[in-house]
This record gives sequence, C-alpha cells and structure tokens, in this order.
Amino acid sequence: MPEANFEQRKSDVLKKGDKSSVGKWDEKIEALCGKINRKTDYYTTSSCSGRALLMVDKPAKDRRLSLWVSHDRVRFNELNSEIRRVSKEYSVKFKVDPPIIHVICRDFDSARKLLDAGFGSGWKNSGAISMGKNIVIELRGTEKLELPVIDNGRVPVSQEPIKLLAEKSNLKIKKGWKLIRDLSNLVSLL
Repeated sequence: MPEANFEQRKSDVLKKGDKSSVGKWDEKIEALCGKINRKTDYYTTSSCSGRALLMVDKPAKDRRLSLWVSHDRVRFNELNSEIRRVSKEYSVKFKVDPPIIHVICRDFDSARKLLDAGFGSGWKNSGAISMGKNIVIELRGTEKLELPVIDNGRVPVSQEPIKLLAEKSNLKIKKGWKLIRDLSNLVSLL
C-alpha cells in the first residue's frame, strides 16, 4: 500500500469525532488508543475497555437491545434495581464483554508486531480480521460472561445470585483493565 494512502487514511480517521452509542470516549482505554495512534505504523478505529450490560435476549445484533450498560465496576444495588426495572415482558440476558480494539496497521510486519504485543500482554482472542486495502488487527480479551437473568418478564433469581454475579463481573472487568495497562506498556516498545 502506498505510503501516502496510509498516512491520509490515518489522518482522516483520527480527525473524526467519537461515533459510539455512549457519545464520549471510553476513558479507561483512551490513553492506550492515544499511544497506539501516536505510533507511525498504526491507528485505531474502534475500542471498548469492556462493559457489563443487560440486553433483550434476541439473536439480532442491535444497539437498541441494550437496556443498561456500564463501563465501570458493577454495583450490586444498581444491577439489582436495573434487573427489577426492566423485568416487564422481556427475556433479558446479562453480559460482560471483554476489552476490544481495532487497529489499522501499515504493513504485515507492523501487524505481526502488534499481535505479538497483544498476545504477550494476555489478549488471547486476537487476530487479523482484514488483509485487504487495510490490514485490520482485532485485539480482544477473554473476560466474557453471559447468562439469562429474566425469562419473559419473570426474574428467576434471588438477590444472592445477583450479588455473586456482580462480584464475578467485577473480577472480569478488572482483569480487562489490567490487559489494557499491560498492552500499553508493550506498545511503547513498538
């Protein structure tokens, strides 16, 4: 790929504002993305530090299915009240998604280096997702959790399992934040 095309695409992408459904940059991963974007061979296109959410349990992927989202630690009282609030007629699942970053790389060598850094810092579900006009690397953690919490408007669990769910979720979220810190240290070496 010609050098000028990569530089122009990088410049164009980095000039764009945040297009997330939240409407602001994810603070826990913003510094890592900035560090990647300052490297000459890379730029980020999307990222998330990990999140916990309640969503309508449907096979379709649609942002409007999200009923509650948190990019921070899960607080039992908040989760419990949100489960009770949304338990109208839906079937709802609770999810913890791991951190994820999409990075455009200048060439195969820079892509390999980024993947090595990702694997070296614990981003186990990572790989190339496009090798066409853009070489796109997806770095993804493994800190996932997903289970139904509401069945057709009925909450089949008491407060004790919800407390345990909040605790386990927080362990996964904190592990995701550690992945971000560890990768940030290795990005300095790219």
